[in-house]
Amino acid sequence: MSQVSLSWTLQTFRHLLKASISNRDLQTGKALHALYLKSLIPFSTYLSNHFIILYSKCNRLSAAHHAFNQTHQPNVFSFNVLLDAYAKNSLTHIAHRLFDQIPQRDVVSYNTLITAYADCGNILPALSLFREMSEVGLDVNGFTLSGVISACCNDVNLIKQLHSLAISAGLDSYVSVNNSLVTCYGKNGLLEEAERIFYDMGEENRDKVSWNTMIVAYGQHRQGLKALAFFQEMIRRGFEVDIFTQASVLTAFTCLEDLFGGLQFHAKLIKTGFYQNCHVGSGLIDLYAKCGGSMLDCRKIFEEISAPDSVLWNTMISGYSLDEELCEDALDCFRQMQRAGYKPDDCSFVCVIRACSNLSSPSQGKQIHALAMKSKIPSNQISVDNAFVAMYSKSGNLQDARRLFDRMPEHNVVSLNSILAGYAQHGNGMESLLLFEQMLENGVAPTRITFISVLSACAHTGKVEEGKRYFNMMKEKFGIEPESEHYSCMIDLLGRAGKLREAEELIETMPFSPGSIGWAALLGACRKHGNMELAEKAANELLQLEPTNATPYVLLANMYCNAGKWEEVTRVRKLMRARGVKKKPGCSWIELNNRIHVFVAEDRYHPMIKEIYGYLEDMSMKMKQAGYVPDVRWALVKDDETGEEEREFKIGHHSEKLAVAFGLLSTKDGEPILVMKNLRICGDCHNAIKFISAICGRTITVRDTHRFHCFMEGQCSCGDFW
Repeated sequence: MSQVSLSWTLQTFRHLLKASISNRDLQTGKALHALYLKSLIPFSTYLSNHFIILYSKCNRLSAAHHAFNQTHQPNVFSFNVLLDAYAKNSLTHIAHRLFDQIPQRDVVSYNTLITAYADCGNILPALSLFREMSEVGLDVNGFTLSGVISACCNDVNLIKQLHSLAISAGLDSYVSVNNSLVTCYGKNGLLEEAERIFYDMGEENRDKVSWNTMIVAYGQHRQGLKALAFFQEMIRRGFEVDIFTQASVLTAFTCLEDLFGGLQFHAKLIKTGFYQNCHVGSGLIDLYAKCGGSMLDCRKIFEEISAPDSVLWNTMISGYSLDEELCEDALDCFRQMQRAGYKPDDCSFVCVIRACSNLSSPSQGKQIHALAMKSKIPSNQISVDNAFVAMYSKSGNLQDARRLFDRMPEHNVVSLNSILAGYAQHGNGMESLLLFEQMLENGVAPTRITFISVLSACAHTGKVEEGKRYFNMMKEKFGIEPESEHYSCMIDLLGRAGKLREAEELIETMPFSPGSIGWAALLGACRKHGNMELAEKAANELLQLEPTNATPYVLLANMYCNAGKWEEVTRVRKLMRARGVKKKPGCSWIELNNRIHVFVAEDRYHPMIKEIYGYLEDMSMKMKQAGYVPDVRWALVKDDETGEEEREFKIGHHSEKLAVAFGLLSTKDGEPILVMKNLRICGDCHNAIKFISAICGRTITVRDTHRFHCFMEGQCSCGDFW
């Protein structure tokens, strides 16, 4: 082959190879690679490196590594290309092994691995590499520092130290450093600091990444109006809008719960063609799922995207898991994702675990836990463990929740919030408050969610003074402004303790409207203590806020019923019919042998219903001999319309009693059972199950919409304070 033809061949070959890389044309690239290995073209490290680049960009890691091994004299560039490929696929353990083999590492080698650890939130290895760079005499640049800042994003103190280092080293002029700082400050709620850095960057250094970062920061911290204002200013200044900008704007609409505005923005996305992008599609699905849209619309958006990625699948699973009635669909979506060839990541597991929590299906949850243990979750294992702690708590298995919590290699504030909420739900307020005090002693700063669990624990244990102290501590010690949920907990705390006037005064002096949760808490307290006048006020306020919510109608009607005010009962029920409000039918269910058994009051359809009724009849006689007196007020019918025997029959066949009886009939002696109910447990059922637990010598746990009731030896974990 002549020198001219060989020159022409090399030139053409390089041109075709570059085109294959640019277009990610794997088929042409593989053909060129085969030709290269068989031809007379002289060996070239340059060409070998480009084959590594081709396979890396096409996500063919084994082929990239094979091409690397065929390189006779790999240079640092060869190593860095392969290192980057493994890093971008979150295979940090392989990347680090390859990093150790590089004979002469450069700044790019260190930056690549630091960024890999930053992407998976692994602080210690990133900091270790950062220190090592100085020890071997390599100059740290802006890309190094931005990677380390990203790795430390959850540690505000470290971020501030790195910020100081950036200024002293003169690296604060790097846009990447400033963007990382803005992201981290924004993520941690330090929005004023994020704003200051953003504006100090100057017009000439302010790119679209910086603008997108600020829009995301505002959206994450529920300042949607500021986020949208930033977006409008970004457009006015002529910055290019990309998929990340669009997704950030959708986040802003979601935090504002502005479905109408989101729909208008969706229309614009359709016109511009952005709506078929995975990143934007995830934002749209999140908007519809969280702001009252239909999951059918979410499914339509999902199906319009030809190549969904794992993030899009996760968003769909999350959307289904938010609705308790669609949690089975969340599990089905999770299975579809696996069948489609996508490996679940930490986010997939967190979403599907939440669905299992809402289903209250211990068997499903244990299956997912087994799968998670077998899967090598590349990042954020702590978030998955936190979700399992919450799931076991919500499934009535507080022992396993605590066992998992104790086995976790590290805890964060979410871990503590999960176990605190579990203790509060199970009526173990003392343990919850003790853990909270230990948390403070260990220097872990509580969040707004922490205080919701703590105040709830105080409410369910009647610790009024402690609750007041913790409520005041929020702002005075930790600078956390109490929100509606915290005030609702305080209203509930005071109401349960019978301090109804004090609860009413708190509502009147709140800095904002108490909202439906606050009035509902007061109404529930009024029912407990029989304060009809205040109950009517609370119910009317609640009806103005939520005229289609059945709860205030039902509670008020029940109070009138107990007081014998049947004309008022009729009036409330007529009002419900006129407004088209339907009471949620009560039901209870129990899972046995991986099958859910559902019961309604006076059920006639379960295959074992005759045996269940017979069991309850025998149990009723034993209970009465032990001192049980049926509370027929819970039959909620006029005395002159039904006899005593019929009213006893009605309350004796409430759904929770049927589920408990079935569970006792279908399990071995001594085996604990768990029953779920979609409404608050009936007062007579609560009393009856205490007697049943003593007679049978069984532990019976009932989870209603408010909390867990663990019945054992004739006592309930709530101490009858519910």
